[in-house]
Amino acid sequence: MTVGVLVMAYGTPRDRDDIAAYYTDIRRGRTPTPDLLADLVRRYDALGGTFPLRAITDAQIAALADALGPSYVVTLGTKHSVPRIEDAVETLVAQGVSRIVGLVLAPHYSAFSVGEYASRAVAAGAERDVEVDVVESWHLLPAYLDFLDRGVAAALSTLPAGAEVVFTAHSLPERILATGDPYPSQLRETAAAVMARHAGVPWSVGWQSAGRTPEPWLGPDVLSVLRDRARDGAPGVVVCACGFVADHLEVAYDLDIEAAALAAELELPFARTASVNDDASVLAALAALVTGR
Repeated sequence: MTVGVLVMAYGTPRDRDDIAAYYTDIRRGRTPTPDLLADLVRRYDALGGTFPLRAITDAQIAALADALGPSYVVTLGTKHSVPRIEDAVETLVAQGVSRIVGLVLAPHYSAFSVGEYASRAVAAGAERDVEVDVVESWHLLPAYLDFLDRGVAAALSTLPAGAEVVFTAHSLPERILATGDPYPSQLRETAAAVMARHAGVPWSVGWQSAGRTPEPWLGPDVLSVLRDRARDGAPGVVVCACGFVADHLEVAYDLDIEAAALAAELELPFARTASVNDDASVLAALAALVTGR
């Protein structure tokens, strides 16, 4: 029996000319205003005009495939670019898989994020009479916590004693709170599990990269946290972007450029922990999650 593995990720523009279509898809078909589009182009230009996410995602998939072995067929499906989730399911079915296990490259579950990936994958499988079983979350995966622990220790070692660790994930609209969505609590569970290994080190949870819409999004925003800590005389801040698993725009720009520049302006010592990217230990553990299904 051949099992298909559908690895799902957010997606990324292929190049500068693809940014407008990508942004429109994120906005559910609404064309961005010229100012919004120009701002997104500016952010990619600040990275040297590069689009790092696809290469990192490809490396993650290669590592997963290597860990899984020849009994599994591994394919990428993205939410906002190509190949689409539905296209990936069709590719796996064409290769003769008998069932599909879905894995989203995001540790924390929300109906607004992982839930949308899962529903699209399950629907595409149902159209082709193939079962799709999606791993909902892996926010307490031991290898992932170990990776974060090492990153926190390394970052703290570069800052003055008493520095705080702020764990962040991509913000979502506040309306998720009314439904009891587990996303905020899972982020805090990840943070608490890591900081249980760092007794006495202050820590908190923040959010970043909120969408530019009129409705309120989860906070506090990480930039507000940096301003507050500087005002309070904190000796430093480590940001652990544990909600992300790759050095994409929300990390390479929002943290490494924007947050770092603000911290420098505030004269607040600042460090950011490493992203998972294609770390062999984490991806081997994710492969084991797949085989366990």
